[in-house]
Amino acid sequence: MVRRLWPTGPLWRHPDFLKLWSAETISQFGSQITGLALPLVAVITLDVSAFQVSALFVVESAPFLLISLPAGVWVDRLPRRPILVIGDLGRAAALATIPAAYWLDVLTIWQLYAVGLVVGVFTVFFDVAYQSYLPALVQRDQLVEGNSKLEISRSAAQLGGPAAAGVLIQALKAPVAILFDALSFLGSGLFVLAIRKHEEQVPTRAERKEAGGTMRTELAEGLRWVLGNRYLRTIAATTATFNFFGQMMFAILIVYLARTLEMSPGLIGAMFAISQVGYLIGALTTNRISTRIGVGPAIVTGALCGIANLLIPIAPQDAHGALPFVALSLGISSFGVVLYNVTQVSMRQAITPERLQGRMNAVMRFIVWGVMPLGTLAGGAIATAIDLRTAIWIGALGTAIAWLPVTVGPVRSLREVPHIDEEPPEPRAETEGEALFPGPLPTPEEQ
Repeated sequence: MVRRLWPTGPLWRHPDFLKLWSAETISQFGSQITGLALPLVAVITLDVSAFQVSALFVVESAPFLLISLPAGVWVDRLPRRPILVIGDLGRAAALATIPAAYWLDVLTIWQLYAVGLVVGVFTVFFDVAYQSYLPALVQRDQLVEGNSKLEISRSAAQLGGPAAAGVLIQALKAPVAILFDALSFLGSGLFVLAIRKHEEQVPTRAERKEAGGTMRTELAEGLRWVLGNRYLRTIAATTATFNFFGQMMFAILIVYLARTLEMSPGLIGAMFAISQVGYLIGALTTNRISTRIGVGPAIVTGALCGIANLLIPIAPQDAHGALPFVALSLGISSFGVVLYNVTQVSMRQAITPERLQGRMNAVMRFIVWGVMPLGTLAGGAIATAIDLRTAIWIGALGTAIAWLPVTVGPVRSLREVPHIDEEPPEPRAETEGEALFPGPLPTPEEQ
């Protein structure tokens, strides 16, 4: 009877994947607590200024820009499972210092900055290793299913996590609630530690030295692989375009809904709850859609859902009239984001050699995340210089055309994931990929 109740499918009977999935589920729900509790500790417990609270967000995100690229090199140099375990246990230890300091009455904003920075560093290494580890754990044709299942956990946590976190914080106070996130990272680390599958042997330091491998040369190899690969290049172009204009739009969306459309906080909360339903539906259906219509068409379809963002600026300029427009826009676009992300990440993992997984993920993340602060600044500047609706219009138009690179490029015709030669292509004379970077390439480290 137990066997009949257990779902069928290869990954449902894959012990190591189930351990990784369990680890991700636990840590995702735990992270919802800290995402809400950490700023509340600063605002309520420490009563700091708005500037100090915003500085906390800057400190938390700084490692993603400062150490991402070198983190990719290190992930390719070392076994990935130990990196995942250290990332989980390191974050657990850092977060546990907050309730300890609160009980001892020595908690300060400077400790929150230090914890935010340390957690950010461990998260950078964990995230790069995490995306690079799945291809070593499951078969190539199971990547979409595996990423879909992992996305279900993320979507479910985003859907139900904030409400549960709010209740927990209300009952225990924010500093104590953070202890639950620390325990979630501890549980996640133990699940990853229990994975038994052996990874491929990584080159030793002597072998890297003999081959002339240095941080600079290995990082350059990762850059050549991404910018010289026509599939990765077009994926990077679409994702970076969407992230830049999407961040321009969504950074001021709450202000637009509250001030221009005069929506109440409860109505705004309902809008974002609807968007989380879109995420969950996308996570549940992506594997089936990709199998039915093909990898390339699924990526293009997900990107095309960005057109739904145009419903927001064309909505009537009152709360009740705008309600169905905003709700439909958020629901469609969030569904498309999951369909696009799960499919394109699975394709990236499948076409990249094992030895380049860390650097590929790090370079892609640096490109597509590096434009987001620029989009935020642009959105704020346009809203201040002109008005909120103009900034929303520009952001919506940008996300509505972000599908062009994957539609006119080679991705659209893919029915299945292509096989790519082991050696990365030589750099091309054209500079098509270089325009994806917002500025000069950093020399030290990045994801």
